[in-house]
Amino acid sequence: MYLKKTVAVIIPVSNEKNLILPAIQELDATSYPDEIIVVDRGATKETIQLIGKTRAKLVSRKGAGIGAAVKFGIKSTKADLIIITAADGSFRGQDIIKLLSYSHEFDMVFGSRTHVPLMIGKNSGMTFLRRLIDDIFGKMISLAFLSSNITDVGCTFRLTNRKALGKIMKDCRSGDEVFFIEWLISAAKNKVRFVEVPVNYNASKGDSYKNNFVYLAARAIKILFLIPAFAMK
Repeated sequence: MYLKKTVAVIIPVSNEKNLILPAIQELDATSYPDEIIVVDRGATKETIQLIGKTRAKLVSRKGAGIGAAVKFGIKSTKADLIIITAADGSFRGQDIIKLLSYSHEFDMVFGSRTHVPLMIGKNSGMTFLRRLIDDIFGKMISLAFLSSNITDVGCTFRLTNRKALGKIMKDCRSGDEVFFIEWLISAAKNKVRFVEVPVNYNASKGDSYKNNFVYLAARAIKILFLIPAFAMK
């Protein structure tokens, strides 16, 4: 609980067998989460067994994309404040304090991995090009909708309250990782009170494909289509 508001943390999980346990333990150590909800998107038996050793609530959404899994997790809680984080340890559990500390002034708080390069871990995959692209598209969204400053369109670490969530979910239709970008654009479009805070970003497993030029180009094209599409709604 934080300032008399209940807090739920949602973690979509697939094959993070050796990483999910310390991720949950880090969150527990902060003492803030009332609920930790792990959404099983197709985790191994070993991963499920490890989760069972914690107080985390496990819900199943096998075969779902990460966006669909997060939506399912959101429906599984009635908490006042909802935090989304990763299962692979790429974000630090103690950084939820940064998100929570702004939650009484803003309806949404987005993590940013582009503010302070020294907070980006070695081998995290956040190359200069990747940071530059996320920053450029963030500025495009900010200008297009005259919103608060955005510097990282790809960070999945974020907090929202329920009132703000109701304003943006109708626009978040994707079941894959595009869901997180739709969320950001919808927040800007609907004038949700939000702020970015710099967060630590560690090495994450299976994330190297995101530095592939084809992936980055395809993602850039999606965002270029999303911005005018949202503007015309």
